[in-house]
Amino acid sequence: MNPKLTFHTGVGTVTGANFMLDFAGKKVLIDCGLIQGGRFCAEENYVPFTYDVGSIDILFVTHAHMDHIGRIPKLVKAGFTGVIYSTPETKAIARVMLEDGVKLLAREAKNIDKDPLYDEKDISRAFENWKELQYHEEFTIAPDFTIKLYDAGHILGSAMFVFTMGGKKILFTGDSGNSPTPLLRDTEFVSGVDYAVIDSVYGDRNHEPLEERRARFLKVIQDSIARGGTLMIPTFSIERTQVILSELNDFVESGKIKSVPVFVDSPLAIKVTDVYRNSTHLFNDAAKAQIAAGDDPFIFPKLTFAFTVNDSKEIEETKGPKIILAGSGMSSGGRIVRHEKNYLPDSKNTILFVGYQTAGSLGRQISEGLKTVTIDGEEIPVKAHIEKVSGYSAHKDSDHLTDMVDHMGSQIKKVFVVMGEPKSALFLTQKLRDNLGVNAVTPDAGKVYEL
Repeated sequence: MNPKLTFHTGVGTVTGANFMLDFAGKKVLIDCGLIQGGRFCAEENYVPFTYDVGSIDILFVTHAHMDHIGRIPKLVKAGFTGVIYSTPETKAIARVMLEDGVKLLAREAKNIDKDPLYDEKDISRAFENWKELQYHEEFTIAPDFTIKLYDAGHILGSAMFVFTMGGKKILFTGDSGNSPTPLLRDTEFVSGVDYAVIDSVYGDRNHEPLEERRARFLKVIQDSIARGGTLMIPTFSIERTQVILSELNDFVESGKIKSVPVFVDSPLAIKVTDVYRNSTHLFNDAAKAQIAAGDDPFIFPKLTFAFTVNDSKEIEETKGPKIILAGSGMSSGGRIVRHEKNYLPDSKNTILFVGYQTAGSLGRQISEGLKTVTIDGEEIPVKAHIEKVSGYSAHKDSDHLTDMVDHMGSQIKKVFVVMGEPKSALFLTQKLRDNLGVNAVTPDAGKVYEL
């Protein structure tokens, strides 16, 4: 029997990764993420899974972003009793992310008069049978059905999966990283595969080069300090916060910017940063050398980690120029929303977007230049400076996605382009056809593809 591949969610949109492989009598899921948009948890997440949950044998998790892990406890609640596998770092961060996210799920559910998608008990049950795999470790799922992990370079612990089934090989990139980065190793090139499932968040555009993004970021900071304003940076708790901290560390210690108060206003980001500190063996050579020389990239003068609510509220008492890193990265919740409410109406302040803003999110509205936004039921005028530096995205851009596919080899039979808005996915699909002569498709949700 030929392997069968089904895309249940995660096509035609950036979020909600949930794919299935069916081979040798085994049904395997790749990721089980939240569908997100204007809210942390879109109502589509309440729709029952479109497959028999009890029939699933194994769930493999590429990385710990909520759009890849956020429905795992729902899967368990619905009757999944199989084994979950990921890298150790993904497992550690996923626990932090899910335990934090369940509180936001409960608040949003109350607002729309629904029961929460799941609770803490479902999270605990998920981790009872969550096991670990290392990079380059080969694991046998069934006779003639194996998996091997490669470093995706996206966030700490992120992995790409190569499944070998009856002699056929299929690569799932998860989210491939925007290499090189200040901290992590580059995405590994994987060749010799017959099929590939690739991400396409930035499939239709390119990031600024490394030095250009650093120069733009530095100028935004310098301009904000010169105005005496507050610089708000909505940041994702995983990777983006840690990268921005490492850049600020360099700017401060090299004297490129005046030392001003910097606040990390996110308990989640603080916990994830601790996981990063304990996993420096996965950093790139330059970051390892920096640490070996005694320079912690996550510590510098006037940096404060605001863990409690009172810590967060005290940030407003700090007068003069300051920098606030707070979640969520798309302003769909978290402490950044209160800061936006406070600081957006003042033209001396700045909001800097350093990551993707999904359609419908508050971050997307602000970044697109709306003059007024609704926050907590109030109409808030947007007079602050709006800046964007896309180069700090943790996702590969269009040219680098194309290069990644080119390195897969000429024997590749088909590339499935997923995890992108339709415009982005379709652009990349056509680019792969035109530039590489690859049979690339944007798959349909629920359709079974025989390999």
